[in-house]
Formats: sequence, C-alpha cells, structure tokens
Amino acid sequence: MSAKRESKREAKRAAKRETNHYMSIDGLTVHDPADSGRPTSDIALLLADAADGVEIGTAPYAAVLRGGRRRRARRWAAATATALALVASAGTLAVTGLPAGGGSGETSVATNPAPPPTPPGPDVRTPSRTLLASGTDDGEKWRVLVDLWEAPRTKDQAAAELAAMRSYGQRPADLDDPEDLIGTSTYFVLREYGEQDTARVVSEGAFTDGATASGEDVEAVALPLAPGGKGAKRLVVGRVALDARKVTCTWKDGTTTEVPSFFEAGGGSMGSERPLIRVVDGSPEAWFACVAPEGTAFKSVAVTE
Repeated sequence: MSAKRESKREAKRAAKRETNHYMSIDGLTVHDPADSGRPTSDIALLLADAADGVEIGTAPYAAVLRGGRRRRARRWAAATATALALVASAGTLAVTGLPAGGGSGETSVATNPAPPPTPPGPDVRTPSRTLLASGTDDGEKWRVLVDLWEAPRTKDQAAAELAAMRSYGQRPADLDDPEDLIGTSTYFVLREYGEQDTARVVSEGAFTDGATASGEDVEAVALPLAPGGKGAKRLVVGRVALDARKVTCTWKDGTTTEVPSFFEAGGGSMGSERPLIRVVDGSPEAWFACVAPEGTAFKSVAVTE
C-alpha cells in the first residue's frame, strides 16, 4: 500500500511540473522549484531578498487629513461663491419656477424693468435764443430775437436763473422774489438795429402751465422799428396758437401784410427775411413778426386762417 501511495505522489508531482508557470515578483522571475531543480530553501531566500527591498513606512495619516481638509475648503468656497452669485442676480432676474404657457414645463424668467431715466434739470444759466425776423430798413440791418428761459424747479435754481438773467441784461419788471420764477418760463423779445447796435429788450413775459393760445387767439405788441422810442410803431411782434396757419397785419394806410405758417409757405426762402409764423425753442406758442412800410403804422392784427 505504501508503494502505491508513493507512486501516486510521484505522478502528481510530475503533472504539477507540467502545468505550473513562472511567477514574477518585483521584476524577478521565479520558476517552479520542480522546473528549475533548485531546492525550496533557495526559493525562500530569493523571496526574502525581494521583500527586504520593499520599504513599508507609517501610514501618512496627517497628509491624508490635510488633503481632506483642503478638498472640503474648496467645496465650501465654491458653494459660497455660487450662493453669492445667486443673491446678486436676484435683483435683476426673477425665476418663477412655474411652467410656461401651454404646459411645456419650461421655467419662465422675467427681468425687472429698469427704472425710467431721471429727466435732466432745466438749464437755468443760458436761455434758448431764436432768430424770429430780420431785414433792412433805410439802409440799416435789423433783427428781432426771442430769448426763452426754462422754468426753474427749486429755490436754488430760481436764484441761479435770476443771476444769469442779470448777466444778460434781462430781468422781469414785476419780479419781487426769485421764487416767483419757479414753474414759470420767462421770455424776452430783443431788437437789434444798425451794425453797432446790441440786442435790447423791447418786450417780456412769461408762460405758466395751461396758459397758452388756442384757436384765433393772438397776443401782440407794436413798437418803433428804430431804437429811441420815436417814430411810427411799425414793428409788430406777437404769439399765436401752434396750429395757426396765417396771421394778417393791417396798417393804417389800409394795406396788409400776410404772415403764413412755416408749412403754409410751401417753398421759397425760409430765411428770417421772410415773414413767417415760427416755432420758438421751448415756447408753447408760435411766434411771428411783421414790419409796416415806411409812412404808415400798425392798426390791427388777427389770425385769419
């Protein structure tokens, strides 16, 4: 029985030698002892030498913990930045979170409308100047201009405007307090006559809210064309409604001068030498000027169309 068992063991060892393959440990090829013929003790020594070459240190717990803290800090920083961005955008975007019309399931995003721009404050230091009419009389050039001051809104603006008016040689005759200018746009009619003459105030007035001409309303003043207050009142300056189409100036000799609107003129020269109803910058009413021929004077004026 012992001989049979020994023969079986030998057969198993022979089969094992045929089927076993080599192993590689850390770059060292180790064959099966039965294939190489080396004793088992040599294999053990080789394995021990290979194991000695591997350094096994203490687990780097501190480094692992530091790495974990850094990752957590980065995650917290990213989450904080995202939260701040959402808070900052909340003022301009409102996400309703409700499905859009038709049940599409889309999220609707609405932008808050921007506040309307603040209107600019009035220019209380410089008037708007419009050339209303010009021409030549007895060899002398003349011009009629209109200066219009915007209505101040505050006491400080009114005081600043009054000071600016004085620098232009202008001041409302019936003004008692600068605050009376608040809410009122003031105009001055100026006349120039001759090359050396400067613009002089010949008429003044003011506009308040709601007090504007309409229909056939007309407000006019007649005065001498030449300075000095002498001579016939040949110059007529007036205001009419913005939709007035024609003004007729009648003179004492029975003649008339028709002053059409800018649109009724229908071509030709639109220069200041031609009598026209004109729009003055900032004025709620239209303006006109006409001059009587020499030898006659103003009689009447009316809106005829």
